Amino acid sequence: MNSSNDCLFCKIATGEIPSAKVYEDEDVYAFLDIGQVTKGHTLIIPKTHAKNIYETPSDIAEKLFNRVPKIASAIKETYKPIGLNILNNNEEAAGQSVFHIHIHLIPRYGKGDGFGAVWKTNPDQYSQEDLNKIASEINNNIE
Repeated sequence: MNSSNDCLFCKIATGEIPSAKVYEDEDVYAFLDIGQVTKGHTLIIPKTHAKNIYETPSDIAEKLFNRVPKIASAIKETYKPIGLNILNNNEEAAGQSVFHIHIHLIPRYGKGDGFGAVWKTNPDQYSQEDLNKIASEINNNIE
């Protein structure tokens, strides 16, 4: 395991810090979030340390995201939520508080279950020409 000595999640993955393990294999570790937003709220991390999505090598990302459906399906089978949010925060401005890439699986049980996302969109904010320009600018930076 490639880890950062002071990383909370690296210490959890190695067993140095206890956790409620949901799943483990050679590449990935999944455990319950100690701050359960809803029952079954699970975090999935790669055992290889990477700060966030920007710094995650593609092979590590592939292994991490490959396990998401398996663990999400187990949560669905176990607790029968009516939905599930998959969340990843990158950098402090986006709500990242532990700087080791992780995926939140948050089962949803109905309104008032403790989690909500607010989308403030305006479909008239950008013209099709604006959207095409933005898409092209992003595409120019894909390697």
